Amino acid sequence: MALATALASSPLSSLVLLSSSSSKSPVSSPSPPGSYSPPRPKPSSSLPRLLLLPKTLAPPLPSPSSSPTLRNLLPPVVPKPIKGALSSALDSLFVLIASLSLSAALFLADPGAASAFVVTTPRKLQADELATVRLFQENTPSVVYITNLAVRQDAFTLDVLEVPQGSGSGFVWDKNGHIVTNYHVIRGASDLRVTLADQSTYEAKVVGYDQDKDVAVLRIKAAKDKLRPIPVGVSADLLVGQKVYAIGNPFGLDHTLTTGVISGLRREISSAATGRPIQDVIQTDAAINPGNSGGPLLDSSGRLIGINTAIYSPSGASSGVGFSIPVDTVSGIVEQLVKFGKVTRPILGIKFAPDQSVEQLGVSGVLVLDAPPNGPAGKAGLLPTKRDAYGRLILGDIITSVNGKKVTNGSDLYRILDQCKVGETVIIEVLRGDHKEKIPVVLEPKPDES
Repeated sequence: MALATALASSPLSSLVLLSSSSSKSPVSSPSPPGSYSPPRPKPSSSLPRLLLLPKTLAPPLPSPSSSPTLRNLLPPVVPKPIKGALSSALDSLFVLIASLSLSAALFLADPGAASAFVVTTPRKLQADELATVRLFQENTPSVVYITNLAVRQDAFTLDVLEVPQGSGSGFVWDKNGHIVTNYHVIRGASDLRVTLADQSTYEAKVVGYDQDKDVAVLRIKAAKDKLRPIPVGVSADLLVGQKVYAIGNPFGLDHTLTTGVISGLRREISSAATGRPIQDVIQTDAAINPGNSGGPLLDSSGRLIGINTAIYSPSGASSGVGFSIPVDTVSGIVEQLVKFGKVTRPILGIKFAPDQSVEQLGVSGVLVLDAPPNGPAGKAGLLPTKRDAYGRLILGDIITSVNGKKVTNGSDLYRILDQCKVGETVIIEVLRGDHKEKIPVVLEPKPDES
């Protein structure tokens, strides 16, 4: 009984005991008279005879009281589950050995041979997606990252430090190392650094800039094989609705591509530096964010059609209204900056009142507030606004037209002057008091550009 107890408490407790015996000899039942009973062998040991099988595999025992006929009709009970369990164990062992062999073969074999076991499905792209990917790959090497560094003095140690105060984008103009960007990207910089697409960084020098049109040209000393000039297109034949692509570094994330369409043409914005209007600006819904300034705006052929310069957004992030300076305007400015280091743009040499002030007076035109005697307008005799001995305001001349072209506000005056050249004589029509006069004026360059 101790053995039976040990079996019940062992992991083989799921097994059942089919037969058992004690240490005493079994009691023999009397044999019927006249029958022969062979002598039973004595047990060779005092241990019980055991047959252990899983509970689920124990076949039902036929009842002794069952009829001989029924017992003869039943098929003999064969312990098939034992054979099935043995076969299943052999199958599992075979699978395990095969898995270990394959793992060892892959581990010890050449990785190139192992790649034959990997099935990769080629990515299928639409035609327009392929064109966009190709455009980005071909033009990314032309786009650069510009860091604006400023000198600051530490308040405690009084050490002079050079710290980044802003960043922007730009693009390679030619193989001579000229980089084109916005003026407001480099404004106030003590040092500039340009990072190319291969992450190589160069010190940049300012060649020249045009504050009125927000354009600047830098130059870096880089190997010509590292410089890939961007293809220059034409902006005169652009149409509303055509696709455009902007590449830049928004929020410091270099070489970011955004897409959109041309939302409008012939827009006008003011220069961030001088307030002078920039005409024929391209409006696009391509996402343009801080850091995109100075980056290229491309058409579907990958050609430059504008410089991303401003957005209209109350929050400062992209709101779907971005503006780019047209490439036709940029090309002329860049040529002058590369050749002369400056832009020779004619001026009248006057200061005029805000448009709202003139509207309050009930007149249309540009009110002259100041006309220095040494300027073009002062030399020609235009009268500025002043006060008399009693402090009363005496209005100056009000410009109503230039060369026969009507002038209603300051933007009209700038637009007309942009079409003129230095040294050209223009006819200025002014309203002086209650009568009009025509005064010839010889246009001159800005004093700081002469």
